[in-house]
Amino acid sequence: MPLVKGNGGAVRQHGGVADLLWGDVKRFFDPDLMGSLPDARVPDASVDDWQAVLDLVVEKGWKCQYSEGERVVPVPWAEAVLSRPAEAECPELRVWPAADVLAIFRFHADDEVDFDVDLRELQGQERLDVFCGFLGEIGRRLGKPVLMDPEGDSGHPVLGFDVEADRVVLLADPQVR
Repeated sequence: MPLVKGNGGAVRQHGGVADLLWGDVKRFFDPDLMGSLPDARVPDASVDDWQAVLDLVVEKGWKCQYSEGERVVPVPWAEAVLSRPAEAECPELRVWPAADVLAIFRFHADDEVDFDVDLRELQGQERLDVFCGFLGEIGRRLGKPVLMDPEGDSGHPVLGFDVEADRVVLLADPQVR
């Protein structure tokens, strides 16, 4: 079942045309409305999905930094990260899919790939295209939707990568928020 909900005239990024148009979605990128660090996630994930994301980061050559607390260490296998003791500090992987665009993955659970983005870095059509491309790369690799919820409001996505549509689509009306 596709995730498309009222996607209006938004078109695919492929061929130089944007998945979403900035003028149509800029309210979803307003830090005052959405929180500055909205939550992006891949629900119904697995350890294999986490590993696929780690492999994708390497394959794409995206700059990254993995840390456990204050220690920066080489990126381990997903299985090792997700099987850490319950009392261990939650590691994070910082990924820059483009200069000045940062996604921070946190390894909270193996059944959901989750990461934050900073909306202050995602202003304007060019940055929106980078973000949509990033969500698309993850979604295509995993064959799963990648959703963005307002900060602290998980379960209420406003946009996301739709596998069947093969693009990022609106999941909420930007005029309602």
